[in-house]
Amino acid sequence: MQDVLTIVMGGGKGTRLYPLTADRAKPAVPFGAKYRLVDIPLSNSIAANFKQIYVLTQFNTASLHLHISNTYIFDSFTNGFVEILAAEQTFSNTGWYEGTADAVRKNLMHFRTQKPSHYMILSGDQLYRMDLRGFFEEHVESGADASVAVLPVTRDDATGFGILTVDTNKRIKRFTEKPPMEVDIANLRIPKRLSKALPNYVEGKDYLASMGIYIFNADTLEKVLDSEEADFGKEIIPNMIRQYHVHAYFFDGFWEDIGTIDSFYRTSLNLADITPAFNLYDEEMPIYTRRRDLPPSKLNSCTISRTIAADGCIITQSSINRCVIGIRTIIEEGCELDGVVCMGADYYEEPGPIETESLDDLPPIGIGKNCRIRQAIIDKNARIGDGCRIGWDGVPPDGDYERVYVRDGIIVVPKAAVLPPGTVI
Repeated sequence: MQDVLTIVMGGGKGTRLYPLTADRAKPAVPFGAKYRLVDIPLSNSIAANFKQIYVLTQFNTASLHLHISNTYIFDSFTNGFVEILAAEQTFSNTGWYEGTADAVRKNLMHFRTQKPSHYMILSGDQLYRMDLRGFFEEHVESGADASVAVLPVTRDDATGFGILTVDTNKRIKRFTEKPPMEVDIANLRIPKRLSKALPNYVEGKDYLASMGIYIFNADTLEKVLDSEEADFGKEIIPNMIRQYHVHAYFFDGFWEDIGTIDSFYRTSLNLADITPAFNLYDEEMPIYTRRRDLPPSKLNSCTISRTIAADGCIITQSSINRCVIGIRTIIEEGCELDGVVCMGADYYEEPGPIETESLDDLPPIGIGKNCRIRQAIIDKNARIGDGCRIGWDGVPPDGDYERVYVRDGIIVVPKAAVLPPGTVI
């Protein structure tokens, strides 16, 4: 297993998740009250005992670098590491990463020092729990040069994925990247004989989609990257199937590409359901994150339903329904929250208003007294004054407003935003 080198792609600008990605990379977006999105692929790799991991980063990297360096520290007996490789200029490469394959190509000189037999390439911003060891073992048994994790999707969803067909031995025969709706891809439908073998096939999900998760034999990767092709999905994989054996691994669990504000919001709130689609309480495959040694959360005479709360929160005499409450969240008395994703705070501060030159009564970090908030995402370190009403009387049309953003019908209060007392949105 030590010959497998894991490469986690640190993501691009993440424009569809803006403003959550205004000053952080997409994999660094807080998720599930106490985690970051990048914790998902890193935890999957560690659970499979693939502990030699590189994370390739390029855009808005400071927050991601800080989280990884403070979290993934192996002892000297483990023979493992999680190292960050940021885009860099060299005498041979002077530009930014042009795509996923280009990012790997420009770092091959670093990877070769580990002498891997195989490369496992993961996305840094997807939510799933996969048996990567089982994936690797099936790849080796198939005798393939490369393997792609796949799952069935609908025709509407197919526009965002690489769509492929396979033979009876699960060898990929055709690959079409992100076919638009106006293109007829009926010939790419999953055959009925194959649909019975798919572990998570349901009626309507008639196309096999690449999850952007790959395994390459080391020598094969070196050969296919000896080109100018920039992206695995658009160029490398479609061209490989003509001369290489590319295997399809049928994934049978929950998977979500958290690419939009809507998907991020829905997936986050689903964690608080009685039977969530993604289970955070799996002891055999835990999700790792930074140890903060925070005090336990304190709930003072509250009504709370279908809600998860991280460490260090103080919630007083409030009603919380179907919410995700992040670390160090302070919610004062008399509040009502319904369908709110609150990312919490990076630090505590002294209670009471703070006098500043620009605003005499700057509200403290957290949610003030008697606030009503519904259908919203509140980013870290936001200051919401007493008596604010956010989304309680309806959500404005999508757009950029003075203090908040509205995306996909969800109000987003950006990081470190200030909403004065009595604000109505």
